[in-house]
Amino acid sequence: MNKFKDLKVYAKALLFTTTVRQTAKRFPKDEMFGLTSQFKRAGDSIVLNIAEGAGSSSKKEFARFLDYSIRSGFECIGCIDIALQNEFVEREQYDKVLSEVNEIIAMLYGLQKSQLR
Repeated sequence: MNKFKDLKVYAKALLFTTTVRQTAKRFPKDEMFGLTSQFKRAGDSIVLNIAEGAGSSSKKEFARFLDYSIRSGFECIGCIDIALQNEFVEREQYDKVLSEVNEIIAMLYGLQKSQLR
């Protein structure tokens, strides 16, 4: 699976890293090494695990890396939940992040399932 850049989920995940960074800019400065860093790393990890997994020698191995991407997506949900709870973001931005990451997670589940057939 070396054509990962052609995957729609890869493109969406790459765009999501911009959403994450725009959102994280709203967090307080004292969160720079805490929630801000964690949120950015989790968002980046979605993309990076797709890319790393695409270099795998088998579909089963690629599916394992897609699972890591899915987990990172859920980590992003946890981060944005914390941000909302602590009033670092408005509901509108929260909904945008949640919508994007849920779509990515659903796409990753579909791709993962196709690799395990």
